[in-house]
Amino acid sequence: MISYEPFYQTLLKKNVTEYYLIFHEGFSANTFHRMKHGKDISTRTLDALCFVLDCQVEDIIKYVKE
Repeated sequence: MISYEPFYQTLLKKNVTEYYLIFHEGFSANTFHRMKHGKDISTRTLDALCFVLDCQVEDIIKYVKE
């Protein structure tokens, strides 16, 4: 299972909010809704988050064995 827990830790470290990502960077609110509920996001979205947050993929997602 993919966990987005590192994403929220990265937001805190970088002092960035979801509000900023939605209204200033153009991300969809639905993207963060999906992430909060453990649903999938596209690799394009993952790439865009890494670019905007200047981080690596592992700073956004991690694999958790069920």
